[in-house]
Amino acid sequence: MNNNLKKIVWMMIGIVFLAVMTACSGEDDNQTSGSGDGSTTDGANEQVLNLSKKDRITTMDSSMATDELSFQFLGATMEGLYRLGENAKPVEGIAKDHEESEDGMVWTFHLREDAKWSNGDPVTAEDFVYAWQRTVDPNTGSEYGPYMMKGVIKNAEEVSKGEKAVDELGVTAKDDHTLVVELAKPVPYFESLMTFGTFLPLNKSFVEEQGDDYAQSTDNLVFNGPFKLKDWESTSDSWEMVKNEDYWDADTVEIEKMNYTVVKDPQTAVDLYDTGELDRVQLNSDLVDNYSTNEDYTTRSKPVVYYLKLNQTRNEALANTNIRAAISRAFDKQALADELLNDGSIPANWLIPNDFAPLPEGTEHEGEEIRDVNGELVEYDIEKAQEYWKKGLEELGKDSIELEFLGGDGENAKTMQEYLVNQLETNLEGLTIDLKQVPGKQKLELDSKMDYDIQLSAWGPDYMDPYSFLSLMETDGEYNKMGYSNKKYDQLLKEAQNELATPGKAAERYNNFIKAEKILFEDAAIAPLYQEYVSLLASPKLKGVITNPIGPTYEYKWASVGEE
Repeated sequence: MNNNLKKIVWMMIGIVFLAVMTACSGEDDNQTSGSGDGSTTDGANEQVLNLSKKDRITTMDSSMATDELSFQFLGATMEGLYRLGENAKPVEGIAKDHEESEDGMVWTFHLREDAKWSNGDPVTAEDFVYAWQRTVDPNTGSEYGPYMMKGVIKNAEEVSKGEKAVDELGVTAKDDHTLVVELAKPVPYFESLMTFGTFLPLNKSFVEEQGDDYAQSTDNLVFNGPFKLKDWESTSDSWEMVKNEDYWDADTVEIEKMNYTVVKDPQTAVDLYDTGELDRVQLNSDLVDNYSTNEDYTTRSKPVVYYLKLNQTRNEALANTNIRAAISRAFDKQALADELLNDGSIPANWLIPNDFAPLPEGTEHEGEEIRDVNGELVEYDIEKAQEYWKKGLEELGKDSIELEFLGGDGENAKTMQEYLVNQLETNLEGLTIDLKQVPGKQKLELDSKMDYDIQLSAWGPDYMDPYSFLSLMETDGEYNKMGYSNKKYDQLLKEAQNELATPGKAAERYNNFIKAEKILFEDAAIAPLYQEYVSLLASPKLKGVITNPIGPTYEYKWASVGEE
C-alpha cells in the first residue's frame, strides 16, 4: 500500500521469507509472567512479564519507524489521538473526542488536559503539529511520513516534495487542547489512521534539545503512553518497559514491568516454554507437529495475503485471460498450507482477507465481512484449469508456453517456489517454467522494471479498510507492476475514494468494494495462495492482551498476570 519501506519489506517477505519485521508482520515475542526469573513469589501474581524478541529495536523515533518492532514499542510507550482497543476499534487516547465537518474535510480533536510527558511537560495540540510537520518534512528523510499523509492531510504531498513550506501542512493548534486537521479529501478510515505510530506527538523542546542524539537511548527519550522504556540504547540486546505513573490513565494499567531480551532461535524459545520460563512462544513450521496437540497450542489470523503476480505486458501468454485463469487454479493450496507452511495458514481464494474490515451499518450484510459476501472466488480445480488452459492455447495458436518465475534465493523461498513450479508444469500440459532465483534487492529491482512473468508477492494493511488491498490493482498503481487494467474496476475505486468517501455513504462505498473484488477474479488478475496465520503456545496466565491487525502487534494497556 505507495512508496514506503514497509511495503517493500512486505514484498520481500512474500518472495524470500526473510525474518524482517513490518508494521503488520510476525509475532516474535515470547512471554512469561512472574518475577524476573519467570516465577511467582508466595503464590502471588506479580504484574511482571518476561518477554523476548528475535532482534533489537530498530528505532524509537516515530518519524523514522517503519517496522513491527519499532511500532510495538512506540505503541506501548507513546500515545496519539487514539489507540486501538478490542476488535481494532479506536478508543480514547490523548483525544477525548472529535468533530467532523459535514463534508468530512475538517476534523477537530479535543485533547484531554491531564495528559503529560514523563518529564512533566503537558501534552498539547502543538506537539502533534510539530510531530506531523517534522515527519513529512523532506529534510527529515521519513519513509512513512510522505506515504501515510499523502492524499490524506492537506498539502502533505506538496510539503514532502519541497513544493510547499512545512507550516502549510493541514494541521493547526487552535489552542493548547484543540487540534484542527484539514484533509486533502474525505478519508473514511481517518480515525483508524490516528492510531498509527506515524501520527504520534513529539515534545518539540525535548526533541530539539537532544538534537542528533534524540531516540538513541532512554536518556534521549520522553514518553506519554502507558509504559516507559528503561535501560535501552540502539545496540541493546536486553531492556525493560515499566509502568508510566505519569500516564493520564495509569490507574487502568496493571502490568508493572516487562523484561525483554533477544532470543533468535525458535527451538531455544520453545525449550524455555517447556521448562516454564516463558508463557508464550511463536512456533515455526518445524515445531508445529510436535506441539499442535498441546493444550496451550493456538493460532490466530493475520491480514496478510500471499499471491502470484501475473505480468500481462512481458509475455503475450499472460495477456490472455484464459491462461491466467488456468494458472490461478492449477496448484494445490491446501497442500501448500498444510505441508509446506504447516503453521496454521489457510488457502486464499480471494484478495481481501478473513477477519478484516466488517461491513458498516446500512449495508445489506451489516456486521459481516466482505469474505462472507463474496465467498471463494478462485479455487484449486485441475479440471477447470485444464479447460481454461486449452482455450487459451487455442486463442494463442500455440501448443506450449514458456514462462519465467522470478523468486528469491532463500532456502524457504526456494522450497515454496519449486513446489509451485512443479504443480503448474504437472497440471498444465505444454507449460515450461524457468525458475529464476535472485537476492531480494535484485528481485525488487526487476519487479520495479516489470522484468518478470510470474512472481510471488504478499500484502498487509496499514489501515482498516478494503481499499488498502484493492488499491494494489488500480491501473498504473505504484504496486500494480503487472500491467493489469480494468476501467470499471478503476471507476468503482475512484468513486469509493471520492464521492462515496463522504459521511453517510459507507454502505454504497463498501458495495463498490464488493463489486471490485469480483471483477479482479473475473479477469484472473492474480493467483492467490494463502492467508498467513501464526501458531503459538500460550499460557493462560497472561490476561487481556490485545493483538492488532495494524500498528503494534500487541497492546498491553489492559493486560494483567492472573491465575492459569
